[in-house]
Amino acid sequence: MSSPEIASLSWGQMKVKGCSTTYKDCKVWPGGSRTWDWRETGTNHSPGVQPADLEEVVKKGVKTLVIGRGMSEALQVPPSTVDYLKKNGIDVVVLQTEKAVAEYNALAARGLKVGGVFHSTC
Repeated sequence: MSSPEIASLSWGQMKVKGCSTTYKDCKVWPGGSRTWDWRETGTNHSPGVQPADLEEVVKKGVKTLVIGRGMSEALQVPPSTVDYLKKNGIDVVVLQTEKAVAEYNALAARGLKVGGVFHSTC
């Protein structure tokens, strides 16, 4: 199963190829995607992305996970979250969201088992 391409990104809106939903923030993995609802884990810009935000994508068997920190990189990614991924044998890439989407799409196009979590505003 391949990782779906991020078809478009603009402030507050993301589209995933093959999915009719427009996301504000989203999670993607080989074979699927869904909205990333920060309320599920109590996530805020600081301290930022928590391991609980990533568990669902990790369980899909990804080898690389790309994190988009927002258009202005307001979303933090604490060292404990990076450590969580590395302890699970997953390569992690943390970038500004436009760069993160480009990196994710490049990895997906190569057929790699890549997942992502993307914040599309600040």
